[in-house]
Amino acid sequence: MDPINETHVNRPGLAVIEIAGADDSTVFAIQAALAARWATAAADRTTREVGQPGVRLRYYLDLYQPLDS
Repeated sequence: MDPINETHVNRPGLAVIEIAGADDSTVFAIQAALAARWATAAADRTTREVGQPGVRLRYYLDLYQPLDS
């Protein structure tokens, strides 16, 4: 994955979330749980690192934009 740069987290409350899991369904379930609570720029595909087990998913979250229940 590309490195996280200052633009991604240029103010408090912005976060870059990177999830590592055994499979796509696991990491997408975690993303959905967080997206149900806060505004996110959801990712739609995972990445695999050669020679490493599992998958990774990176997306962006804004803690200052909570979603109404």
